[in-house]
Amino acid sequence: MMTKIESRNGLLKKSQKEMFEFLSDFNHFKDLMPEQVVDWKSDSDSCSFTLKGMTSLGMKYDQKIPYSQIIIVPDGKVSFDFKLICNLSTENEQGVLQLGFEADLNPFMKMMAEKPLQNFLDLLINKAENM
Repeated sequence: MMTKIESRNGLLKKSQKEMFEFLSDFNHFKDLMPEQVVDWKSDSDSCSFTLKGMTSLGMKYDQKIPYSQIIIVPDGKVSFDFKLICNLSTENEQGVLQLGFEADLNPFMKMMAEKPLQNFLDLLINKAENM
């Protein structure tokens, strides 16, 4: 069953183009990660990290649609399939970022993961707004 979680729209100090370029390189993502993320490794096209007390995860870019959308998918062995979708737009000449998370989760996993994932997306938006 597909689970979809979305962040609020974050109003950015960077332009839509600047944020797209920032998010297009995983080396920049370390600045957005919460303290629960440890063992961060990245290059421009992929990253891997451990969520403290939980699991290790790898991600890579699936699609980059210039200045409007970036889709990130798992890289390597994962316990469930997911997409992290970064939607960028401009509102009143200000960059806007919204994050979406889509995953194929069974009802038990959904119940366990939904709130932490929502908190994670909200935290990423808060950090992006303060850059």
